[in-house]
Amino acid sequence: MSIAMPKPDGRRVPLNRDRVLEAGIALADAEGIAAVSMRRLGQALGVKGMALYNHVDNKQDLLDGMLDRIAEEIELPEGSRDWREGTRRRAVSAYTAFLRHPWSASLWTASITLGPARMRYLDTALRGLREAGFPPDLLDRAFHTIENHITGHALQALDFPLAPGEMRQIGEDYLRTFPAGRYPDVAAHIRHHLHHRGSGGGFEFGLDLILDGLERMRTAA
Repeated sequence: MSIAMPKPDGRRVPLNRDRVLEAGIALADAEGIAAVSMRRLGQALGVKGMALYNHVDNKQDLLDGMLDRIAEEIELPEGSRDWREGTRRRAVSAYTAFLRHPWSASLWTASITLGPARMRYLDTALRGLREAGFPPDLLDRAFHTIENHITGHALQALDFPLAPGEMRQIGEDYLRTFPAGRYPDVAAHIRHHLHHRGSGGGFEFGLDLILDGLERMRTAA
């Protein structure tokens, strides 16, 4: 039995799994993953929380479905002749998706239930390395190194406690009492960030170092 939602003109639109997942993502994007509960999501959709069980098995099924939707946003450059270029595009796309949905990176690393979109993501990544000629042991290490860089860098960027506009003022205040004589290189590092905006982070810089190193190892193997 389908659940219907009222429209502004009084008509009702059937509630389905797609709309439930979309509403869950919107709620998580706006208020964080902790805000997502069956009751809260039911309120957002204008139905009783129990009505959602017609479309998701339980909360874990809801979260897994939401995460699979995020995987659908990631570009999968299949058939690329250059493994490095294809892997780079996929990694940048995944990193961007995690930043677009700040709750998703931590859930991605914690969830072991793989939906169709995540399975395609993993299969495409592994196949690209295999077809490039990576031997099994190196392929395994290469795959995990790339994936750890994507999720780790996203989690670090999302958890950084200062907004870009706060960095300069807080950094300058901190340096006034910082024991620069005892820790001169740390002080120099802080000053560098204050006067060279955009020099920190470097997801793509690190990614390129990884890919360059893997290419050398692939060629040697």
